[in-house]
Amino acid sequence: MFARRLPWWRSSATILPWQSGHFLPRTRARCQTPSVKGISRTVEQPVSAQQKQVLEDLEMPLVRRPTETLFQEQPKTGNPYLEDTLLRSYLKTHLPPKVLEEVHQDLERFGNRLLTKIQPLGWECELNPPVFRQFDAWGQRVDRIDTCSAWRRMKEISAEEGLIAEAYERKYSNWSRLYQAVKLYLFSTSSGGFNCPLAMTDGAAKVIESLGIPGSLKSAFDRLTSRDPKKFWTSGQWMTERRGGSDVANGTETVARRQPDGTFRLYGFKWFTSAADSDMALTLARIADAEGQCPQGSRGLSLFFLRVRDEEGKLNNIQVQRLKDKLGTRQMATAELWLQGARAELISAEGRGVASISNMLNITRIHNVIGAVASMRRMISLSREYARRRVTFGKLLKDHPLHMQTIARMEVQARGAFLLLMEVARLLGLAETNLASEQDQLLLRLLVPVAKLYTGKQATAVAVEAMESFGGQGYMEDTGVPVILRDTLVLSIWEGTTNILSLDVLRSLAKSQGRVMAVFLSTVQEKLELVSGTAELAPAVQRVRGALGSLAQFLEKAGAEPAETMELAARDFSYSLARIYTGALLMEHAARPGASSTDTCAALRWCNQELCPVAAESGSGSYRAGAALQDSALVYGDSALVYGDSALGHGGSALGHKDSALGHGGSRL
Repeated sequence: MFARRLPWWRSSATILPWQSGHFLPRTRARCQTPSVKGISRTVEQPVSAQQKQVLEDLEMPLVRRPTETLFQEQPKTGNPYLEDTLLRSYLKTHLPPKVLEEVHQDLERFGNRLLTKIQPLGWECELNPPVFRQFDAWGQRVDRIDTCSAWRRMKEISAEEGLIAEAYERKYSNWSRLYQAVKLYLFSTSSGGFNCPLAMTDGAAKVIESLGIPGSLKSAFDRLTSRDPKKFWTSGQWMTERRGGSDVANGTETVARRQPDGTFRLYGFKWFTSAADSDMALTLARIADAEGQCPQGSRGLSLFFLRVRDEEGKLNNIQVQRLKDKLGTRQMATAELWLQGARAELISAEGRGVASISNMLNITRIHNVIGAVASMRRMISLSREYARRRVTFGKLLKDHPLHMQTIARMEVQARGAFLLLMEVARLLGLAETNLASEQDQLLLRLLVPVAKLYTGKQATAVAVEAMESFGGQGYMEDTGVPVILRDTLVLSIWEGTTNILSLDVLRSLAKSQGRVMAVFLSTVQEKLELVSGTAELAPAVQRVRGALGSLAQFLEKAGAEPAETMELAARDFSYSLARIYTGALLMEHAARPGASSTDTCAALRWCNQELCPVAAESGSGSYRAGAALQDSALVYGDSALVYGDSALGHGGSALGHKDSALGHGGSRL
């Protein structure tokens, strides 16, 4: 009935690309050089009818051939809140009924505003990045950073929506912080990069609140948390200097000189200052004594508040060196700044700057998690909508099982990351309203770096996979897909790299003398007990219990090993914590009344992966004595063996020295 077709690798015809863009079978036909008017050929042997038609098409003058245009249906998503079934089911499960009713109405309204007003503004921010004008037309230095009207409108919208205020008004008590996280999650990928200055603004408000809102900072706090667009301020966080990186204890060179009136003037070079158009900033500096000497190390750092400009809009003795040319987050002005006597106010105790800034770091890391989960959700939403419209090989992409399997795997990752984010926001809300137990506070301390480091990696993987699901269209700038990918790539760097935060996880264990690990294990056990009665989840329960046992065995064994062992294991250990805890959260969500079969499916699939990679890697000898030396040899070649410890970088120092990697996100973008 059907003619037998040879597979392409056995075809007798060899494809030869021709100048016109067509592809011709190579035959024994001899072709002459195309003439000016068309293309003529001398054919020695007869060709098939199909080949003849192709040749005739080529002979048609170019001016008469219709222009071929690629037509593909654009994926169109709707109200992001109403389309997010996981978000809605989570809120329905956890929020008190009265709170849920009010929140639902506001989020539905906000979702419509995102779709119709905010998303177009976000794209305008991408198309019109900030411009630095160092001099005016008459040669006067002005150091002006011009942002587009859409960026300025985003600031107004942020105030109107209470994207910072919501967390500090505490209208919904301990649920206010979670509600704020949800609005930011919905806002993030439509914000045109404005989610970044909001992260630092939130962090600055948190620092001021933790200091008791001193009288001198009350006006700043009121502006940071205002709903009035005319009063609302954003804040920068100026940490990174010329050495870059997260080691601010040894990299901070900025000097603070005390003035007769008790204020300070700051002198130094800030290499990364995100949202350089912000109204204020918090920054670290070393206070010089009468002889001009400054204490070194983290104990020599103090925290300062400064206004970026005065009431007339003039810079506060600050020179803008240049704007940074970044891979992503191009919508936001990131600058190199010289502080040349900038007026500032000391807001921490002298030498206690690192301790005072820690509250900001927790908040900005949580914002990082929000951005990661939001980017995953946005990319998956676009991918699944595209699969409903794009036809390939005779059917829609959604009808190709392999394609749907790929998106489903991304969906499982996004679901797990979302529940981890909600758990962190829930714990933070309890802590801020004095409702958190000691166990809650210990768990929050552990989960913030774990969630940040893990979701940053998840988001990158999902964004790359989702881009591929669009084929070539995903690579085209005007589709907007590359923007999301570029902006996602920063998430594993901003606020501390994966390795830096892995070491921070170890510090939380050491500082609590193991109590935080005991809380982690007991919390997961409690969640397993709650879901153990759900028969469908039995395989997942068994796998998480097995992973917990493997984790406990690893910790017991590692306790007798050199410090370097645990440092080598830090990354895999943190991944293990993330996967185990997220698995427990997915099962908890799947065991609730009214849960769907997809909730159960997501929990089972999550728990089918390696939940305790640290135990697996330990069993294969990845952390044994000499492993670090072998790593160096693999990276640098056998010559590294000759240099011994110098090639290793004395890895153990990062754990025991208080001035080691702070992990605050020195590579802030």
